Amino acid sequence: MKYEYAIIVRNKTRLESLIERFNTASQARFYIESMGGDFSDYVSEHEVFQDALATLQSRLTPIIKNKLIERRYVPSYLFSEKNIIVVVGQDGLVANTAKYARGQPIIAVNPDKKRYDGVLLPFDTETFATGVTDLLEDRSAEKIMRFAEARLNDGQRLLAFNDLFIGPSTHISARYRISYNNLAEQHSSSGIIVSTMAGCTGWMSSVFNMAYGVAGVFEKDLQLKWPTIRADELLFAVREPFKSITSQTGINAGVLNDDYKLVVESLMPAHGIIFSDGIEKDFLHFNSGAIATIGLAPERARLVIPGVREATR
Repeated sequence: MKYEYAIIVRNKTRLESLIERFNTASQARFYIESMGGDFSDYVSEHEVFQDALATLQSRLTPIIKNKLIERRYVPSYLFSEKNIIVVVGQDGLVANTAKYARGQPIIAVNPDKKRYDGVLLPFDTETFATGVTDLLEDRSAEKIMRFAEARLNDGQRLLAFNDLFIGPSTHISARYRISYNNLAEQHSSSGIIVSTMAGCTGWMSSVFNMAYGVAGVFEKDLQLKWPTIRADELLFAVREPFKSITSQTGINAGVLNDDYKLVVESLMPAHGIIFSDGIEKDFLHFNSGAIATIGLAPERARLVIPGVREATR
């Protein structure tokens, strides 16, 4: 058999994190309710997730041997070519896992459709078993996703499934020199977001929501169009660019592909970073002297999707 083991990846629920912080559920309840919060919402979310996880494990076990690991162990876990990866949780967990999956197929399961949009979670606890069976029988449909890559001039590199952030680690202005499409200028901004197709519905969407909202206040009849990119493209946007004597705003957004890359030279003596997929611990230092080339990575993620792969002639 090509695949011998399924690795189930999960994250802590909010309730589990609170209990870890306050030692007991009663102490966590007291804290939340004393702050005016609704503790029952944490409990309900936890119970729905646990039920979904138990259902998933009970339906997966007769199909293939499996093991459960938490997200925090994913960066150090050595996935093998005989592993199927089953992610159960929010969309961000798919992104956090994909970077370390070594190209192994990922079956992403939405445990709570009332809470999670599930853009990257095409299966639920009722349908995922079919996806596993199709994969084991070598007839599953898959979506191949390209990673974004930040490569520094000292050889370090960082991958992103959803997005990269290039900027300051604190609430200060990022200073850098940016080059794109044969143009170059110096910037002072809140940083740059580079998004893959998968990430366009996440952090990048908030940038456009802000832009649309501001533009809508001053241009009531302005027709705005949501940008679309392909799996082999990246979209970048500069956050809050500031125009001054020493900083320009001509380069504020664009599309990257195998022919067009983004080059960013740090002008920050300290506190400059590049991190990926919203995980600030997964970062590269990006201070003066560092030059980052941003583009598509050779690595790809394999996401199993519902349906059967079309036969090839």
